[in-house]
Amino acid sequence: MTVEPDTQTQEHGMQIGFIGLGNMGGPMAANLVAAGYSVTGYDPVPAAADKGAAAGIRMAASADEAVSGAGVVITMLPTGTHVLNVLSGDGDTLGLLAAASPDALFLECSTISVDDATTAHALMLETGHRGLDAPVSGGVVGAEAGTLTFMVGGAGEDFAAALPLLEVMGGRVVHCGGPGAGQAAKICNNMILGVSMIAVSEAFVLGEELGLTHQALFDVASAASGQCWALTTNCPVPGPVPASPANRDYRPGFAAALMAKDLGLAADALDSTGVRAELGRRAGEIFRELTDSGSGGEDFSAVINTIRAATASDGSDGNISNSASMNSTDSNSNTAGQPAGQSGAV
Repeated sequence: MTVEPDTQTQEHGMQIGFIGLGNMGGPMAANLVAAGYSVTGYDPVPAAADKGAAAGIRMAASADEAVSGAGVVITMLPTGTHVLNVLSGDGDTLGLLAAASPDALFLECSTISVDDATTAHALMLETGHRGLDAPVSGGVVGAEAGTLTFMVGGAGEDFAAALPLLEVMGGRVVHCGGPGAGQAAKICNNMILGVSMIAVSEAFVLGEELGLTHQALFDVASAASGQCWALTTNCPVPGPVPASPANRDYRPGFAAALMAKDLGLAADALDSTGVRAELGRRAGEIFRELTDSGSGGEDFSAVINTIRAATASDGSDGNISNSASMNSTDSNSNTAGQPAGQSGAV
């Protein structure tokens, strides 16, 4: 279904093609429309397309059609294979590089490998376009609020041209270096995040075994040297941080399956560089195990439930049921169950 754009979307006189209107791309494109940009979008999932149309995005019947006449093309897709295929076409389609206007500026916002990002950038230049890799951090909440952090790789003049758009969708925009540097920063950032969430979760389970309430541990660690984003923003237990996914049955947020994917990209980069990173690799294994267990659609902070389950199966001296009962006397109680969540796919 094609929807004509509202008159306000013509304010900036720039046509944007947006490919991938899922949990992240949809809100990002909607924020551009709200800021007065003309956005034509495409997503093969009917629900995503319908939601995009409701947000004022003109919906096209194909990716090629969405970027026809566009001076800026934004992609937000699941994997590097998806990105390279949609850029070059698959035999039945022209591909975005052929369908877009000459000298279009491509903003590739998916999280993919550094190798795929540099390959995509080379293809953009070979076909007469400009390109940036610009992955994001901040999750669905950040996409909806327009407070994402963009990590950008590419030429300085292209970064300057894209900056007004990126500032609509994000609260912080960092030029990290040349092609692929944005993806490199994203992979490193998420390796830190994955490791720190496991550490925070292990600490809370240990605190339960030692008789600490969730609130007491939070009050100490959040104001001490244990302070980190995984604790103060995405706390893995309900109560101390009301906005954290733990308070809504671990609905993402940032899905565990996506963390497993990103840590897989980090492992590939570790292999290619020869860097020894034992915690990063082990974190990837833990999140893959969480995903394989059927909890990949839950927020990545649900890893705490895996730690509790492993503690119980090990037959530790601490009594989980007793400590859980202790915690149930305040508003910060949690259980060892693994509640179902929503898909966190982009």
